[in-house]
Amino acid sequence: MEKKIAYITGGTKGIGFGIAQVLLRNGINVAISGRKLEDAQKAAKLLSENSGEVLGISSDVRNFEDEKNAVSETVRKFGRLDYVIANAGLGIFKPVDELSVEDWNAMIDTNLTGVFHTMKASVEELKKTEGYFISISSLAGTNFFEKGSGYNASKFGVVGFTQAAMTDLRRYGIKVSTIMPGSVSTYFNGNEPSEKDAWKIQPEDLGEVVMDILRMHPRVLPSKIEIRPLKPNS
Repeated sequence: MEKKIAYITGGTKGIGFGIAQVLLRNGINVAISGRKLEDAQKAAKLLSENSGEVLGISSDVRNFEDEKNAVSETVRKFGRLDYVIANAGLGIFKPVDELSVEDWNAMIDTNLTGVFHTMKASVEELKKTEGYFISISSLAGTNFFEKGSGYNASKFGVVGFTQAAMTDLRRYGIKVSTIMPGSVSTYFNGNEPSEKDAWKIQPEDLGEVVMDILRMHPRVLPSKIEIRPLKPNS
């Protein structure tokens, strides 16, 4: 593939970091963002030790101005923007009667409004390159579960938002997809990745899914992709 530029939110660890690794190995320069500049720059240094050019940016996706600045920094550094992966997210799992307003707002503002902010900040640049916008939702975006009311709401919202945005933006040659993974081996929700997580999807597996999507023929648009482990933990 010719040299392209990707911006990944929540790219300092977990799924975002794994996607960045795979894109870099495939010749795509990458900008990653995280809430703390120190974390973003540290992750960017680790990524760049293997291949490609990486920019670490401080951005809180809950803040639209942050995302506008992140996109501007990416374009200023690399001259263009081809791919955006809206990955930043968090989960707080409690029964609905115990879920606080603050818990609810944290998930909706980050997981759902954050995706809107990222798209709104990047869409004009993607029009120029007929680029690709990919949101990372979850199987929790179609499957509800106990203690998941806030998280389910945010991820159902991401799926609906991304699907509707796809119908708006394809007229400009922009592709929009959402990836919905099941159990992934990350630090999400206080998990500590280890060998016991070998059955789970690995972050780089999702990077390979992203690359598969990007390699598809220009006439093809996979709007929603569900990914789950082959075998659940026994």
